[in-house]
Amino acid sequence: MYVDSHCHLDFPQLAENLDEILLQMKQNRVGCALVVSVDLDDWPGLMKLVQPHPQLYASVGVHPDYEKITEPSVEDLLSRTQDEKVIAIGETGLDYFRKPEPLDWQRERFRVHIRASKASNLPLIIHTRNASADTIRIMQEERAEQGVMHCFTESWEVAQAALDLNFYISFSGIVTFKSAQDLQEVAKKVPLDRLLIETDSPFLAPVPYRGKLNQPSYVVHVAEKIAELRGMTAQQVADVSTRNFFNLFNKIKNKSDLML
Repeated sequence: MYVDSHCHLDFPQLAENLDEILLQMKQNRVGCALVVSVDLDDWPGLMKLVQPHPQLYASVGVHPDYEKITEPSVEDLLSRTQDEKVIAIGETGLDYFRKPEPLDWQRERFRVHIRASKASNLPLIIHTRNASADTIRIMQEERAEQGVMHCFTESWEVAQAALDLNFYISFSGIVTFKSAQDLQEVAKKVPLDRLLIETDSPFLAPVPYRGKLNQPSYVVHVAEKIAELRGMTAQQVADVSTRNFFNLFNKIKNKSDLML
């Protein structure tokens, strides 16, 4: 069984074809997917989407790109973690690629999510882009305890710093790109017990679907590339990453109800 540890099935281009996407997941042995929140206004719709489906789970959080919104408080986030489907806080983090300074609001939002993660004992889903030094610094200052660096594209040194904080490293379709040689070297080094795979769909479709709409069933191609890089079989990567997913997102109790 494969698990897509990060996707956005509530985005319109996927939500409107949900039945077909779930069928493709089943046919490709993708037995579980985590549908990740990007803002609180759309979060009720995300929850409505995942509720009927035992193979879908949710997070709650606000993406760092979302500006001029009502800022979430720790209490806002905690109040939404009571639902059994909510297994993580995020996605959160820092993104300096699109936004100019001052970005104090991003950094404070990140701290709020870390505090909510610690208070709820739920893993943190971290997005970082062009901001790795500040991301690690704030994680250290706030004593972040558990979570995943999602869609990882940083150096081995950044990966090591996150691993030292008990975080997992998740690889998306980017690892299949010919231009991603540095990232592929990181994928060879991450300890197997800290490795996750994801699609980040509808974005970043892996080879051979690069440039097309992504979906959770394509996580198989991420596993195949990592297997190639590490001299393993895709099934071994599937087994390891699935075990890691359930170890990290351990609020999930009904594993036997999923496609095993």
